[in-house]
Amino acid sequence: MVSDPPLKPVTIGVAGGTGSGKTTVSTALLERVGARHIAYLAHDAYYRDLAEIPRADNEVVNFDHPDSLDTPLMIEHIKQLQRGEAVNVPVYDFTTHSRTDRTNLVLPQPIILVEGILIFAEPALRSLFDVRIYVDTDADIRFIRRLKRDVAERGRTVDSVIHQYLTTVRPMHLEFVEPSKRYADVIIPEGGFNLVAIDMIADRIRSLMSAVTNVSA
Repeated sequence: MVSDPPLKPVTIGVAGGTGSGKTTVSTALLERVGARHIAYLAHDAYYRDLAEIPRADNEVVNFDHPDSLDTPLMIEHIKQLQRGEAVNVPVYDFTTHSRTDRTNLVLPQPIILVEGILIFAEPALRSLFDVRIYVDTDADIRFIRRLKRDVAERGRTVDSVIHQYLTTVRPMHLEFVEPSKRYADVIIPEGGFNLVAIDMIADRIRSLMSAVTNVSA
């Protein structure tokens, strides 16, 4: 008797503006559902080398434009995971803004979780998601979070963070990120602080996972 082929994994995208709480939501879902059941991909790992990243009119490097990311590689990796194949995800060095020689091995799992600010702005990438989650947080809160993070963790000055935000981050958010919210199946206000929404989504993911595998979270 020929056995049935394995079911396709459930692919989930988590998008939202910088500082919205995407990583917090993704981490919470990993904890609630069980990281051992989830293949996790961050769009940030697919940044191009500095020389290949587009620049704004005043020559400021535009890390928030879709062309700054190697999305075709991410698309191929998601398709490989959907076929049950392992992938080697790039390791990006944010101090030199370059892709290192190292990679992280990601194994196929019943759930594929993808996170990034621009993942719904790219049609070819967006079409791969079975569930699309948008983390929606007020612009002033997002800016304050980014300012605190870049000063504390990346050694940036307040003036440089403000300049980058006004020159590239905010314009790209309005052009690409905010409009992509229309493609979301679920919108989470207040990001990682919305525990009710996170718990509901985690329950839904566990339900979807049960349709793919008999493994219980």
